Amino acid sequence: MISSALILGVLLLDQIVKIYVKTHFYLGESVEVTSWFNIRFVENNGIAFGVEIFSNKIFLTILRILAVIGLGFYLRNLIKKNEKMGYVLCVAAIIAGAFGNIIDCVFYGYCFEGSLHQVAQFAPGEGYAPLFYGRVVDMLHFPLFSYTLPEWVPFVGGNSGTFFSPVFNIADSAITVSVVVILIWYRNYILKEEQVSVTSEEGKK
Repeated sequence: MISSALILGVLLLDQIVKIYVKTHFYLGESVEVTSWFNIRFVENNGIAFGVEIFSNKIFLTILRILAVIGLGFYLRNLIKKNEKMGYVLCVAAIIAGAFGNIIDCVFYGYCFEGSLHQVAQFAPGEGYAPLFYGRVVDMLHFPLFSYTLPEWVPFVGGNSGTFFSPVFNIADSAITVSVVVILIWYRNYILKEEQVSVTSEEGKK
């Protein structure tokens, strides 16, 4: 029940924010909340933080769906085995984040008008792309500080930039935070469980 509530909560929050931004901002519009946090509306075809790895949109969306299905079975097994609650919730949050971005890819192109130079309207069947060809809505931007590299730095000396420049969404945050928590607090736990599983299999043989 806790895992289901977490998944539902992340999904609802993610979609509410995305739909609000999609229907109140035009593409590229940015509103400064603080000096280090902006609401900036961008869209992307990638996996997270605007990263684009695969050019085949259908393949990327199907890959996401299969990953969520696999994680769903994994989560069910974790719950049945009464594994650590923190680890279970991290997996649930990853599922919620991945599913949140899947919704964008599958439905947003079909249900919303394009946002270039205009605020999009909800228009099912008259959207900017067919089903499965929608783009992921991102809006969270944290330009924490700007920098200029010293001239003596090889190859990139004198270049300027902003940390942190990627724009992302709540679904991306759920995935990233959960993965970081797992790597920091549950890495040894996972390795221990794998060792127990291997030992058990060898014992059966």
